[in-house]
Amino acid sequence: MSDPYIAPCGSWKSPITSDLIVAGSIGLSQPLIDGADVYWVEMRPTEGGRSVIVKRTAAGAMIDVNPSPFNARTRVHEYGGGDYAVHDGAVYFSNFSDQRLYKVIGGELPQAITPAADIRYADADIDHARGRLICVREDHTSGRCEPANTLASISLAGDGTPGFVLAAGNDFYSSPRVSPDGSKLAWLTWNHPNMPWDGCELWVGTLDENGLASSKRVAGGIDESIFRPEWSPDGVLYFVSDRSGWWNLYRIGAAGAVESLCEMEAEFGMPQWGFGMSTYAFESADRVVCSYIVQGTSHLGLIDTRTKKFEPIVTEYTDIRFVRASRGQAVMRAASSTEAASIVKLNLENREFEILRRSSTLAIDAGYLSKPQPVEFPTEDGLTAHGFFYAPQNRDYQSPQGELPPLLVESHGGPTAQTTTAMSLGIQYWTSRGIAVLDVNYGGSTGFGRAYRERLNDNWGIVDVDDCVNGARYLVERGEVDGQRLLITGGSAGGYTTLCALTFRSVFSTGASHYGVSDAEALAKETHKFESRYLDRLMGPYPEKREIYVARSPINFADRLSCPVIFFQGLEDKVVPPNQAETMVNALRSKGIAVAYLPFAGEQHGFRQAKNIKRALDSELYFYSRVFGFELADEVEPVQIDNL
Repeated sequence: MSDPYIAPCGSWKSPITSDLIVAGSIGLSQPLIDGADVYWVEMRPTEGGRSVIVKRTAAGAMIDVNPSPFNARTRVHEYGGGDYAVHDGAVYFSNFSDQRLYKVIGGELPQAITPAADIRYADADIDHARGRLICVREDHTSGRCEPANTLASISLAGDGTPGFVLAAGNDFYSSPRVSPDGSKLAWLTWNHPNMPWDGCELWVGTLDENGLASSKRVAGGIDESIFRPEWSPDGVLYFVSDRSGWWNLYRIGAAGAVESLCEMEAEFGMPQWGFGMSTYAFESADRVVCSYIVQGTSHLGLIDTRTKKFEPIVTEYTDIRFVRASRGQAVMRAASSTEAASIVKLNLENREFEILRRSSTLAIDAGYLSKPQPVEFPTEDGLTAHGFFYAPQNRDYQSPQGELPPLLVESHGGPTAQTTTAMSLGIQYWTSRGIAVLDVNYGGSTGFGRAYRERLNDNWGIVDVDDCVNGARYLVERGEVDGQRLLITGGSAGGYTTLCALTFRSVFSTGASHYGVSDAEALAKETHKFESRYLDRLMGPYPEKREIYVARSPINFADRLSCPVIFFQGLEDKVVPPNQAETMVNALRSKGIAVAYLPFAGEQHGFRQAKNIKRALDSELYFYSRVFGFELADEVEPVQIDNL
């Protein structure tokens, strides 16, 4: 092998191009098991972001269940999830364009089973005894400022009837689950201003032909978060609760008392941003397969429900979600720092994993891949924060002697979410060009217990920014990166953290906001129902605490912002409307600060179309190259930069 080329950081030629990323990658989620068949959902950027349910037969054949233009994606809570259900080969799914429920069997065309109306459905479970789906229904037909969320029953007969309401009166519902004998229904519910990870209630009701004959709360409350209720095959109700300060697994005992199944300083749950999430499943009445998170990293285990004995399963996967199981096997979505996310099947007898579908078939030489290094660093108030550091890595290049790389700090969305070590070609795009990355799990992130999650309460725009700033400073002090070339980027809530860091601090030289919040007050006024009171805990109730919203909104302090920023925005975004970006862009233009704005028609909150994902990646790189004055190894479509 020849000696590496010497070139400035940012100018390295990389095989990990934006074309390669979008052409070779799909999104994978929501596996389900139906007899000998396994199903999952693929989000395909090359098909305009269409979500396709894929069936894998026992013989290994893979079949698209919903033909084009059908798009299996619900808009309940805007974030969706729980897009489909399946039983005995019949698939029921929500179609994105009209939000109606459809039924499809074999190679037949999907047939609508709900009427045309402005009503959305999600998270369905099948009530076999009565021939119906029980699901979350979000009714937008009332003309009220907020849609009505309920639990509803939908006939499987396909007669087009709207069904009837089973539970109503609260602001939100999720996770309806019918007991194996069909006699009971369990579900979660909560009210403003809570989000489900703040606190929600687990209810159980008696089912009959007319609905619920009786119901009662069995766990949860304002300050206890319940996740994923599930009936065991022998009819015992299990669920995850954070009553101990960690999301652990519990069940309702014979006398109705809540019984702990496995006490650990680990997270067996996660924030319910979408429906259909699962961290555990029953292989049998006696055995649970579960994923859990310790210090931000996923692990896998088995629990004997009779003895409560816990057994870890050795695996190289470090990000494990959507766990499902049946006799002798488990299916999940799993990834590691070297393996892209895949739908994998685990043989529980010999503990061997089989990859059923990869999100990317690209074979990238390890010499171009940076491995994440977990870092803990000191932050405000004597506390410690977490992140993953990726050093530049490209086997063909090295920087000139004495040059330290720029550092791109990534702040994840949510903000109640987390970053993981799952292989990210988006991160490798930067590191293979000579730009280091710090992916921060700032205070407020999940995966570290409830106390860490609650650091952000009343402190959004402060704690998250402190941790991003202190993480960057920590790496500068270690001599890993160039303190004069610190960048910050983030999407959604991460975009807000980015804009706050650039406006209220002077550590970063430039940054990028992907559909980020610039006006917290506008967000409180304009966003959709699910998040309309989210900021009550993060900042304080609005309008009572309006002064906090004003003080923490970068748009009100554009005079303090004195470094270049690039903005990316979906024009159909209902979570963070386009005026959030456009108002900030106009303010920067007026001040004479270098700014670029790329709006994307047809995109919502997060980009799904291949051409737009490519354009955003390349444009951010181009922007940084102009700001820092390094040459790009490849030709990139220019971006209009005002005031440069």
